[in-house]
Amino acid sequence: MKLPYWRLSGFYFCYFAILGAFLPFWSLYLKQIGFTATDIGELTGMLVATKIVAPYLWSWLADKTGRCLRLIRITSLFSTLTFCGFLVRHDYSWAAGVTVAFSFFWNATLPQFEAATLTHLKAEPQRYSRIRLWGSVGFIAAVLGIGRFLDDFSIDYLPWIIIGLLLSNWLMALVTPEAVASHDNKAADSVRRILFKPELLAFFSVYMLLQVAHGPYYVFYSVFLQQHGYSTTLTGFLWALGVCAEILVFIWMYGLFKYISLRGLLLGSLALSMLRWLMIAYGVDSLPVIVAAQLLHAASFGIAHVVAMQLLYRYFGDRHQSKGQALYSSLSFGLGGMLGSFYSGYLWDALGGGPVFVIAALACGVAFLIAFIGVGRQKPVTLG
Repeated sequence: MKLPYWRLSGFYFCYFAILGAFLPFWSLYLKQIGFTATDIGELTGMLVATKIVAPYLWSWLADKTGRCLRLIRITSLFSTLTFCGFLVRHDYSWAAGVTVAFSFFWNATLPQFEAATLTHLKAEPQRYSRIRLWGSVGFIAAVLGIGRFLDDFSIDYLPWIIIGLLLSNWLMALVTPEAVASHDNKAADSVRRILFKPELLAFFSVYMLLQVAHGPYYVFYSVFLQQHGYSTTLTGFLWALGVCAEILVFIWMYGLFKYISLRGLLLGSLALSMLRWLMIAYGVDSLPVIVAAQLLHAASFGIAHVVAMQLLYRYFGDRHQSKGQALYSSLSFGLGGMLGSFYSGYLWDALGGGPVFVIAALACGVAFLIAFIGVGRQKPVTLG
């Protein structure tokens, strides 16, 4: 079957355009309608907390039915419908209920689509970055366009914009073909047996801590910039700049694999992640420093994520890829993201933004030590 490159890429474009509307601006919207920093941290924590359970539940259904795309279409539709609840009321209990319901479906979508993409790629998982980069393009388009729109009009339009993007994501899921997994030699290994390999435990610990470190960035980076005099348009530009750097990484990763091992790339990304959070903590009043810190998004997310995809394919193969992606999403973006959101929300008013980003740097330091000891001590991936 011919690789459906543009349909896979189109789904990533739409999915990450939603994140481009969500990540930079949702905390600003919640602040605008009266929520406190603690409320915002808790609501964001709820948004990512369902990643602990939802991805693995949906992956179990995907393995039972063998139809990832069917489940993606269902979860994309219900994500759109449940998000409409934000248009009804603005009190905390209602917002919390809608957040949990929406995120239960929303957080199931990407892990299954990642698994479907890698199944389409089969023996060429290194081509993943050339498809995934279109997600970054969608993110940039959304951040720049929506940032300017909100500056010119009102942030009150944000929920309507997100609903439109969610609808487009569901339509892309409808036109993307199903992927059929082959049964490779790793199929004989049970997931439980794979999970208790020391390297895999270290891998999940590293990526959980990496997402703990990203917590204050995803929840409060826009608020932090606003507190230091940055406009919504400039804030959107800075978010987009980070993703531009990420796109360059996705383009160059195929070549980097020929010269640098996965282990070396992971360790480098963690070291640069520490530097990034320290630059934000101590250099927020300097635009050149903040620009440089945003360029390091290429390392803290771009390199780290592509390395994760390669390692997950190595660990789980085709047969268990849905479960591997679900575990990765649950333990890193779910548990790690929830912890990062909660600690940043509770400490933001008490300590201030700078110290919270220093804690993020410390989390990356611990992740670096774990990765140095336990991850990637194999031969580099072989490219055909």
